[in-house]
Amino acid sequence: MKPKHGFSRRAFIAEAAVLPVAKPGTVQPRAAASAYPRRFTGRALSQIAFPLGGVCAGSVSLGGRGQLRDWEIFNRAHKGNAPSYCFASIWAKSGATAPVARILEARFQPPYGGSSGLGYRNAPGLPRLESASFTGEYPFARVAFHDRDLPVRVSLEAFSPFIPLDEEASGLPVAILRYRVKNTSRAAATVSIAYSLRNPVGEAGRTSDYRSESNLAGLFMHNPFLAAPDPLKGSMALGVLDAGGGELTHLRGWPLEMWGWTPALLFWDDFSSDGRLGPETPKLDATGSICLSREIAPGAEATYTFVLAWHFPNRTPARCDWFAPEGLENTVIGNHYCTRFKDAWDAARHLAVNLPDLERRTRAFTKTVRESTLPGEVLDAAMSNLSTLAATTSFRTADGRFHGWEGTNDQGGCCFGSCTHVWNYETATNFLFPALARSRREASFSYLTAETGQMYFREPLPFRPQEKATAAADGQMGQIVKLYLDWQLSGDDAWLRKLWPVAKRALSFAWIVGGWDGDRDGVMEGVQHNTYDVEFFGPNPLCGIWYLAALRASEEMARAVGENSFAAECRRLFENGSRWFDANLFKGEYYVQKIRGVAKDQIAKGTGGGSTADTTKPDFQLGEGCLVDQLVGQYLATVAGLGPLLNVENIRRTARSIWKYNFKKDLFHHQAVQRVYALNDEAGLVICDYGSGKRPRIPFPYFAELMTGFEYSAAILMLQEGMVNEGVEAIAAIRRRYDGERRNPWDEAECGHHYARAMASWSAIVALSGFQYSGVTKSLALKPLVNQEAFRSFWSAPSGWGSFEQKKTGEGYGVAVTVAEGALSCRSVALGLKVTTCIAKLGGREVPCTAKDSHVTFARDIQIRPGTLLELAVAGS
Repeated sequence: MKPKHGFSRRAFIAEAAVLPVAKPGTVQPRAAASAYPRRFTGRALSQIAFPLGGVCAGSVSLGGRGQLRDWEIFNRAHKGNAPSYCFASIWAKSGATAPVARILEARFQPPYGGSSGLGYRNAPGLPRLESASFTGEYPFARVAFHDRDLPVRVSLEAFSPFIPLDEEASGLPVAILRYRVKNTSRAAATVSIAYSLRNPVGEAGRTSDYRSESNLAGLFMHNPFLAAPDPLKGSMALGVLDAGGGELTHLRGWPLEMWGWTPALLFWDDFSSDGRLGPETPKLDATGSICLSREIAPGAEATYTFVLAWHFPNRTPARCDWFAPEGLENTVIGNHYCTRFKDAWDAARHLAVNLPDLERRTRAFTKTVRESTLPGEVLDAAMSNLSTLAATTSFRTADGRFHGWEGTNDQGGCCFGSCTHVWNYETATNFLFPALARSRREASFSYLTAETGQMYFREPLPFRPQEKATAAADGQMGQIVKLYLDWQLSGDDAWLRKLWPVAKRALSFAWIVGGWDGDRDGVMEGVQHNTYDVEFFGPNPLCGIWYLAALRASEEMARAVGENSFAAECRRLFENGSRWFDANLFKGEYYVQKIRGVAKDQIAKGTGGGSTADTTKPDFQLGEGCLVDQLVGQYLATVAGLGPLLNVENIRRTARSIWKYNFKKDLFHHQAVQRVYALNDEAGLVICDYGSGKRPRIPFPYFAELMTGFEYSAAILMLQEGMVNEGVEAIAAIRRRYDGERRNPWDEAECGHHYARAMASWSAIVALSGFQYSGVTKSLALKPLVNQEAFRSFWSAPSGWGSFEQKKTGEGYGVAVTVAEGALSCRSVALGLKVTTCIAKLGGREVPCTAKDSHVTFARDIQIRPGTLLELAVAGS
């Protein structure tokens, strides 16, 4: 029972000495991308844009210098969008020394060029602080400022509540900006921080009102003259929380004069003179400010907590670029968060009242993840990509339904429809926000599946059936596997019974004449539209193995609802298809495609065929290439607990071949004429490599690209198959590319910013921790792949979340399961250890149990709740 691998969360390379000698074809870990959480300085600050905002509620991003950028709260993606004025400023006076006033951001970095230089928006010519460092631990961002002239030390912590399993508490349209000021001098200091924001609610007629109540004071920005359906009709709040003991001053608007830069001049004269604001002038500009002044004793620290809140209800398909049926483009589909609050001030008030509890719960989540003994790269990838749920990729309409783009363009969304063949890769929603995952399943297995069984893989809004729609083979089969995963995690049999009839119909669509498996032999031979935006003609591993996974999932679900004959048919098809794949598509190292052209009139309606001019001799095929995600169906089947879909040794050989052929240590000589997401000295997994197989004249699109969502799915497959070093290195290579200078670490792009597929990175935590849970059988598996003698990790299921530990204790092991929120019902625990004896305690009281092989079984179901720790003391031969 010795550990196979010994990674440290902080810098796992330091533990390489305890690893076994690498087997042929494997590698030892390279230097870590960074510790977790990562810290950025200098030029690595330039690309940082850290999304602040609630899940599905829009976001404003925090830049590396401490500035706000990319205001994407107006119902559409909009990179580079920002009010003409938005900044914090600080005024500090220590003892008898002269006061110092600065914009509370680090200085600008090159380049400075432009037709007007840097212009005058946001007053780039006002003095800023010397430098900053940025630490990102989603959902927390921390900026430490440095300036030799400032008589105090100042830092910023920014976040929005983010709490597993609670999509409502995590879905607030707010951002908290908390500045901490430490008086390091021997004299008392007076320090003021002001926050200024130009009213973003339209143009003519906008107004700002000062409001104060309880522990919230600030500006309510709105525009009563905007027409009700205007996309910008809504409100904004800029507030200060917990100002007690300090002095509040404000300007509803800066002094208004003729030239555009004069209001900023007059504001700065006012603030820099004494660290206070006012009095107001008769004519007000649209930029308002709120200022908090505090006296800070020598050696003491003070906090200044600002809040931004927003409320913009008029989401329409036209506004956000979502496809809508003709004539419905301007239908208001709304935002769920706007149904919870009447305006931005109401949202800010809700935050003010509930912040202590929301913050405590958010910090508990991030602390649990941070204290995991998993490699830093894995934690960094998994947590950073969760920001996609707060970016404009993700939203909830007024009816509460969850929707997502594939990614977003600089302005507007990219690839509408909650695309099944993209969102199938991610598991963050399944494990962290199951209500959102179930929302997608409830759409897929109701109105998105026609009576024929054809599933729309892109959803128009408002939804109307589309006559010429094509089904996606991988998307449709993957949704069946995800239905199984969601059912297993929740144990909700009634929910499964409700959706099963449509899921059964969706699987049966594969068997229509001329369809994907028209001869019903367990092999997809038909025309298969897929995530590469073409149809694959003939048997191929991408769609075919998704199909095998769907057959296995359907077998289990059919048995659960009492349809044993259908379950038996699924089993027959699965076994036949699995054997056929191993015998016919596995070529010694990996699986390939057998290209089979077909006459267009032989292709079943709704299955595709339009991506090539000649369907009898199709272009854009995989052929003999080594495809990075050829086993993506196996990857998700393993996450779902469905077991191997193919010969186990062939799966492992394929994983090794993906590493051998697709992983490139650098890309200096890589040839690609398609989109470039990695280049030069960067490493990564290419989509397809033809080094050992003949390349078609024109391969399928994207074959030479590198895209992180695909890379993660392959890396996690490697982890699942015991290639821990290689899997972690593949993840590390991705995160090295997102270093703050080359790219934004909180924006992994594919077809658009904040690409949904990259949230597959969450599965790395699931895989390395060996966590698996079935709410159906109440069975729990805890089988860590690293640091088995001293392991700790976060876990989550729909009923609760927490952490578990495994430690070597003399001749045995101790295992402890903690619930932070919710509960976990448990009947048995499977360990990655040989167990012959066990003592179990729940809340300090012994619980009867039996031990056999690697399983501990309790005499009755137990409930693990906060404060009732489950402890296992096990020993084995």
